[in-house]
Amino acid sequence: MDYGKLLNLPSTEFPMRGNLPKKEPDIQAWWDEINIYEKIQDAKKGNEKFILHDGPPYANGDIHLGHALNKVLKDIIVKFKSMQGYDAPYVPGWDTHGLPIEHAIIKKEKIDRHSISVIDFRQKCADYALAFIDKQRKQFLRLGVRGDWYNPYITLKPEYEAEQIKVFGEMAKKGYIYKGKKPVYWCSDCETALAEAEIEYKDKSSKSIYVTFKVSDGKGILNNDNSYVVIWTTTPWTIPANMAIAVHPEVEYTLLISNNKQYLVATELVEQLVKTFGLEDFKTEGSWKGHQLEGIVTTHPLYERNSPIILGDHVTIEQGTGCVHTAPGHGLEDYLVGLKYNIDILAPIDHKGHFTEEAGPFAGAYYAKGNKLVIEALNEAGALLSIGDIEHQYPHCWRCKGAVIYRATEQWFASIDGFRKQMLEEVKKVQWVPAWGEQRMHNMIAERGDWCISRQRVWGVPIPILYCDTCSKEIINDETIERISNIFRAEGSQAWWIRDAKDFLATDHKCDCGGASFRKEEDIMDVWFDSGSSHAAVAATRSELQWPTDLYLEGSDQYRGWFNSSLSTAVATRGQAPYKAVLSHGWVVDGEGRKMSKSLGNGIDPLEVVNKLGADILRLWVSSAEYKADVRISDNILQQMSEVYRKVRNTLRFLLGNLYDFNVKLHRVNVSEMQEIDQYALIRLNRLIEKTTNAYSKYDFHIVFHAIHNFCTIDMSSFYLDILKDRLYTNAPGSHSRRAAQTVIYDVLLSLVKLITPILSHTAEETWKYIPETNLISPQLADWPTIDNTILDSSIEEKWDKVIKIREEILKPLEVARAEKVIGHSLGAEVDLYPTKETYEILSTVKDLEKVLIVSKVTLHNEATKAPEGAMDMKGLKVMVTPAKGEKCERCWIVTPDIGVNTEHPTICPSCADAVKDFELK
Repeated sequence: MDYGKLLNLPSTEFPMRGNLPKKEPDIQAWWDEINIYEKIQDAKKGNEKFILHDGPPYANGDIHLGHALNKVLKDIIVKFKSMQGYDAPYVPGWDTHGLPIEHAIIKKEKIDRHSISVIDFRQKCADYALAFIDKQRKQFLRLGVRGDWYNPYITLKPEYEAEQIKVFGEMAKKGYIYKGKKPVYWCSDCETALAEAEIEYKDKSSKSIYVTFKVSDGKGILNNDNSYVVIWTTTPWTIPANMAIAVHPEVEYTLLISNNKQYLVATELVEQLVKTFGLEDFKTEGSWKGHQLEGIVTTHPLYERNSPIILGDHVTIEQGTGCVHTAPGHGLEDYLVGLKYNIDILAPIDHKGHFTEEAGPFAGAYYAKGNKLVIEALNEAGALLSIGDIEHQYPHCWRCKGAVIYRATEQWFASIDGFRKQMLEEVKKVQWVPAWGEQRMHNMIAERGDWCISRQRVWGVPIPILYCDTCSKEIINDETIERISNIFRAEGSQAWWIRDAKDFLATDHKCDCGGASFRKEEDIMDVWFDSGSSHAAVAATRSELQWPTDLYLEGSDQYRGWFNSSLSTAVATRGQAPYKAVLSHGWVVDGEGRKMSKSLGNGIDPLEVVNKLGADILRLWVSSAEYKADVRISDNILQQMSEVYRKVRNTLRFLLGNLYDFNVKLHRVNVSEMQEIDQYALIRLNRLIEKTTNAYSKYDFHIVFHAIHNFCTIDMSSFYLDILKDRLYTNAPGSHSRRAAQTVIYDVLLSLVKLITPILSHTAEETWKYIPETNLISPQLADWPTIDNTILDSSIEEKWDKVIKIREEILKPLEVARAEKVIGHSLGAEVDLYPTKETYEILSTVKDLEKVLIVSKVTLHNEATKAPEGAMDMKGLKVMVTPAKGEKCERCWIVTPDIGVNTEHPTICPSCADAVKDFELK
């Protein structure tokens, strides 16, 4: 007889082999075919909503690992929430305006933006952005991210721009928008102002100079003939804009005297400055607090104008001389102290970074070259006391990467002071994940200056303000905002450059001065104002969404970016934060923790990973990461993910392969009629459900990753399923014990697939199609598994937790015996156990101990029996392993003297003989 044919082996009809790169596109095509997103939205319609609002990625390139991390995290959350029963729509978006796209068009088509019409240039920008939206959409879909991909929000769309205009108008109506001349970050390469969120700090080497300003009116304190105030700066090009010298009112100052010259410096810095200036013979004289020096006048070393001493609390003595060079046109603190003293705001630099005529002999020179020219002029004037080099952090443009300057120009600002207090109150109400996000956002807002919202470019939404040609009065009111918004909704913001100014005003509108001719503001809005208006333009307007949203999730750089601009516009217009919770993630770095860069050659393309290993491997990597800090990735890490995936997949294959003859309705066994080990397996399943549900809810996906991995490899493969093979393969197909095992397998499989669906979406989908009687076309439509408290028997759980630990100790001597070739397979072993009293009490209650240990025979001695020499001393017992006596059963492989007792089956054991008989009868 061929006993192999009588083994209940896994069905070969279920493929479940890897090859994700080939299978996943087919699964995704099927999702598209059935419109899985719409099916889920229809199924959850009317339920409580959970809205994760998508922060729009920039539409100017292929996606990178940061995109993949971000989008997969969002997808995990949305899928989990929808399976929990929430109506959880996901509307992806794209940020499409701004400098990066302008730069790309200029570079790609080699055009001068000043030589092409604004309308044509803007159209090129729009076409470029839309092309990349199509490209990125396909790439995000390839990651298995579910969403309303064919109806996204796009910041260049007319309906979006129309709502953005309303946000601006509401802020203006409340008095938060104003125009002023003050120093802002300025990129001379991009020829535009920048906001703080558009600044990156990099190391830069600068000239460090000490300059003397001769005292012309010492106010009876300093000598007018040979006294000098010494300033220090690392931006020599700003010396032409010097209008004053600031000292701290409470810092002590003294005269450092050498070579018959008196230099005013902070007393505490004298020793350091003597070395810097190279003075061999010196003395100090006099002592004054800064407030005593207020009003002393010095002469600018290069121009015929005065530079008075003023007081400023911003002055420090950490570097320099304690006397601060003050150029209100090139520094915010200088500007603020200048306002206090009514000092002119001089900024002799044009929009391209060249000195203007106000700079005198330096006119026409680029500011960076001006460093050298100014230093030479100071030296010729005898005012250069010392020069050196310094390495320091310097602001650079986020897009062109060039160094930026502070330059006083007329710009449009949002007055943060107008709603700062309310923003700080709202920050307290938001749930921040991680928790330190609250303090970070609080500090960002508390220390933030007014928001420069105007840009001197054309690819964006215009500042919706008109001017009277006669008196230059600004025109903005409810009527103009409504009119502009309506036109934009119908025609898009391109209308601003196509239509005449009068089209945005009421018929026959006249200015208060009587003027009837008007012009349009030429500046556009900061792109952060664009994306920061999405809560109003998307969440508050789309019927499937709601305001405020439940969650914003982006990289940690968005505390000064999108999190910040969204909060600002929402509080300013609605008095409330636009989100209930904010979750931030770190940067993706290589395996050694280094930032990925072309120069290091350590970059990894997510699409290459997907094409080589599959999207589910990349998704598994996302779930494994402690993403609230920087996230590491490397080929080695991805290989580890592949191994974890293989173990999970093999567990699914085993479970499915043993359900080929299981009918849920006919064969299910009640839990109360199961063996303890089966009940324990279900208890472990419920503990998994409990742990993963809690972790998903807290966005701790790495806990989910480890819990599922451990369940598959330890609870299932190494323990329960390993022990179960004998029952599944050798017991009669319809036996109670086998059906009980299949019942457990079915319940484990069904719950496990649901638990992995948010992460391993493709694998879950593939598995689902083979699970009997699910009654749903996709696991994404299934309800989230819940804990069955009736199964949780603490006595069984505690007992089998202990049995497993004891089993692990017994398996060690078996491994030694195998290594020493005392036995081959563990079924070739006979085990004698000599336990302590406590261990005996536990093991004596275990039925079929041989099957639990997967050996042919177990003899459990009581605690009084002495173990023979050679027994291994393990925790709580001694173990003696010897070769089992008898012959090997051809069917179940146990070794026993009883082979052939049933004469009809001379090569198998009595148990197998009974099973075969039962099999033949059926």
